[in-house]
Amino acid sequence: MKLLAFDVKDYERPYLEEQAKAMGLQLECLSARLDSKTLPLCHGHKAISCFVNDELSSEVLKGLEEVGVELIALRCAGYNNVDGEALQQLKLQICRVPEYSPQSVAEFSLALLINLTRKVHKSFTRTREMNFTLNGLVGFDLKDKTIGIVGTGRIGSSFAKLLSGFGAIMLAHDPQPEPELESLVRYVALEDLFIKSDIVVLHAPLNKNTHHMINSQSIEKMKSGLVLVNTSRGGLVETSSLIRGLKSKKIGAAALDVYEEESEFFLKDFSERILDDDTLARLMTFPNVIITSHQGYLTENALIEISATVCKQVSAFHSGDEVEHRL
Repeated sequence: MKLLAFDVKDYERPYLEEQAKAMGLQLECLSARLDSKTLPLCHGHKAISCFVNDELSSEVLKGLEEVGVELIALRCAGYNNVDGEALQQLKLQICRVPEYSPQSVAEFSLALLINLTRKVHKSFTRTREMNFTLNGLVGFDLKDKTIGIVGTGRIGSSFAKLLSGFGAIMLAHDPQPEPELESLVRYVALEDLFIKSDIVVLHAPLNKNTHHMINSQSIEKMKSGLVLVNTSRGGLVETSSLIRGLKSKKIGAAALDVYEEESEFFLKDFSERILDDDTLARLMTFPNVIITSHQGYLTENALIEISATVCKQVSAFHSGDEVEHRL
């Protein structure tokens, strides 16, 4: 059974190759992303694998079916890049990796939060220039701060458990509250969470209900100086509103591991090129903003779990067995 994998990075390849070999799969890895231009490469493959920024629009999905693809194995939990309506009209199967180490993203979120509140990023840069002063590096304790967690699925729940040892007051919002967290957090309406929190951390999926949940109206409700952390999906935050919030100091600091237009820039090297996204460039000028390149999931544990799950799904498909975690 052959498997064609798109958008494979060098750090991911060894894990995919090891799992594919164990499952008896013939793996071909491409660095190119899947879109209408690279779609012809899928000829002769019944199974392909895609990542978060591959294009799975109506046009591409129909094209995949036409060239003989039957299974798309996503190497991620989110599937907002999939045209769900088009999928319902096709015979394609799409599966995902719903859980691949929620701890990795949760720990990274906490790392970003502490980095922001203690200004570690500024200190690191300063000391490398032999400046050992402490001016401008005053931070604050997380103890007794009110931290709002939006989304308490596997990652949000892991984050709440990590945070429980810091002595913070934790609020949470989720359409489906997690019973085991009720001893740690207090579930409230989203508007109440925005109003009462000193810090807001996003762990929600991106859909029509959550798109741009952080906007001018929600920012207006927040406390002045609020700290925002987003390691979920870029589309949760309306970037233009965030910039206005930063300029007015309504937003005191922000850490973003995702960006709503990230597919054009993240996971690519622009060190020798001009960054022609004025919005992203503007965000990067703020000294109280940390931007990382969708790094939250990137641990050995997660890469092993993702590769193993994808290869098991393809192997099951090849054997005629039920494929787990289908959309």
